[in-house]
Amino acid sequence: MSRLERAFSRGKAFIPFITAGDPSMTVTEQLIYTMYEAGADLIEVGIPFSDPVAEGPVIQAADERALASGVTVDDVFAMMQRVRNKCDVPVALMTYVNPVATYGTDRFMMNCSKAGIDAVIVPDVPFEERDELLPYCRKHGITLISMIAPTSGERIRMIAAEAEGFVYCVSSLGVTGIRERIGYEAGEMIKAVKAVKDIPCAIGFGISTPEQAAELAVWGDGIIVGSAVVKIVEEYGENCVGHVAEYVRRMKAAISG
Repeated sequence: MSRLERAFSRGKAFIPFITAGDPSMTVTEQLIYTMYEAGADLIEVGIPFSDPVAEGPVIQAADERALASGVTVDDVFAMMQRVRNKCDVPVALMTYVNPVATYGTDRFMMNCSKAGIDAVIVPDVPFEERDELLPYCRKHGITLISMIAPTSGERIRMIAAEAEGFVYCVSSLGVTGIRERIGYEAGEMIKAVKAVKDIPCAIGFGISTPEQAAELAVWGDGIIVGSAVVKIVEEYGENCVGHVAEYVRRMKAAISG
C-alpha cells in the first residue's frame, strides 16, 4: 500500500495545509511531525509563491512572509528530505505552474521523488492542460492530483476517469479562506466522481470548524483545511506548534465521529 492509499485507509482522512517557511522552515518541519502525531493523515505543504491565484488573504500573507524570509523551492525539498529520514507521513506539495516551469519541470519532479513527496497539487493547471506535468510526474513516480469544482459540471466524469491518488473537491467558488457557510454542492460532485471511479474524494476550500468538517465528512473521504491552520500559525508564530496540534486533534475527532 502506498502512503497516499494509507492516508485514506483508516476512516475519514484529515488533511491540514501549511505554508512552507511560515514562520520558519524549522517550525514548518516541527509542524509536520506534530500534526502527524496529532492525527493528520496527509499533510499538504504549500511552496510560497508571489502570485497564488487560488489563495485568499490568509495564505497570501503567509506566502509573503515566507518569501520575505528568503524561502526557496530548494529549501522546501531539503526540509522534506529531513522529514523523510524521520517520518513516514504522506505529503502533497501544493504549488503553481510558474514555480515548477521556472525550476524546470523534470528537475522539479525528480527532486520531489528524491525528497519523498507523494503527490503534487497545481491548481492553475486545468485538466485539459495536465500533459504539461503528467509525463514528468509519471517518470518520477509522483501522483498529480486532479481538482473538481462546482463549475466543473459535465467535465467531472472525464476528470474522474483519469484521476489518481485522490480527487480534490473544491467545495465552494472563489479563493481559499474561512467561510461561515460552505456550498454543499460537494455531495453531488462526489456522487458524480464515484459513479465513474472508486477513488477517495477530499473536500477543501473554506472549511474551518469541527461542525463544518463533520457535516462535509458525511459526503467525502477526507477534509482539507488550510486557512484556519495558517491563521493559527500567523497568530502564534514561533509558538504555534502546540496550538496547531490541538486544532488538528479536534478536527480529526470531529470527522471520526
